[in-house]
Amino acid sequence: MTTNTSSRHQQQHQYQQLPIIDLSAADRGPQARALLHAQLHSAAHDVGFFQLVGHGVTEAETGALLQAMHRFFALPEVDRLAIDNLNSPHFRGYTRTGDERTGGSRDWRDQLDIGAERAARTPGPGEPAYWWLEGPNQWPDALPELRVAALAWIDRLSAVAARLLRELLVAIGAPGDFYEPVFGERAHPHLKLVRYPGSASDGGDQGVGAHKDYGFLTLLLQDQVGGLQVQREDGLFHDVPPLPGAFVVNLGELLEVATNGYLIATNHRVVSPAGATERFSVPFFYNPRLDARVEPLPFPHAATAPGVTTDPANPLFAEYGRNELKGKLRAHPLVAARHHAELLTPA
Repeated sequence: MTTNTSSRHQQQHQYQQLPIIDLSAADRGPQARALLHAQLHSAAHDVGFFQLVGHGVTEAETGALLQAMHRFFALPEVDRLAIDNLNSPHFRGYTRTGDERTGGSRDWRDQLDIGAERAARTPGPGEPAYWWLEGPNQWPDALPELRVAALAWIDRLSAVAARLLRELLVAIGAPGDFYEPVFGERAHPHLKLVRYPGSASDGGDQGVGAHKDYGFLTLLLQDQVGGLQVQREDGLFHDVPPLPGAFVVNLGELLEVATNGYLIATNHRVVSPAGATERFSVPFFYNPRLDARVEPLPFPHAATAPGVTTDPANPLFAEYGRNELKGKLRAHPLVAARHHAELLTPA
């Protein structure tokens, strides 16, 4: 009995924090970089999640974004609804609390979805429907500084993610620049500004349901309230304690596909904060071009790769845009019904 209790406590302690990766070690000489690669390799292969420090993003840069985000959610509802994502066939803009779905169930949060600022693209005859995902953002007239802060954040974190991806590929013995051609000027980054308003009135605690991300890398800035949970090797969901100044990084499904399951995309979710406590978070998704076809990664561990996790309800496609469009149609049923009824599968 005592042994079992002790073992359980050890396991709980083991999961108190994700691996912590210091990206600045890449600049501190061969020995420090080799250790960084060993830690990155382990975290990406065994966990699929880690905390990233030493990334170079300053408190001033973070503060500018957070200040603008808090001002946005403090705007009167009429100002937020003026940029409702129901207006956008590109899935950009404000989503009201409860209007997004994960796993078919509502997520108890409201948010602003932002991407690269581009002209609207309507797919022509024979062109893939995923080109609908390119288009302009919606910005609140009352808060011009939000546009400046958000687009600066996309540029800044794109650079951090690009560097991190290079180091990660080198860490597993692959060419560090192998996927650079699928990014570039037409990459499809995605930024969410998210508020969790506390528990739902019916007692539901799904801030965001369990899911995997479908790009390459996600860099999450979370506040000190907590609520993010990651599924670990024991099959249970474990809390991710906030680490000041760190980004929580997770691998997306494209890296799992690219490495035939050697690197893993991991299920995660958010449990709503108790009562009326608000939680704010800023996930940034580092995604390639919509028409990118993700080629298998040449690396020395390929022979030991276990294969990609299969989920008949969530098939993965070679072209990135098809995966993202599939996810958007599921997550935003109201937008899908208004703008893309022809893309929906009949019940």
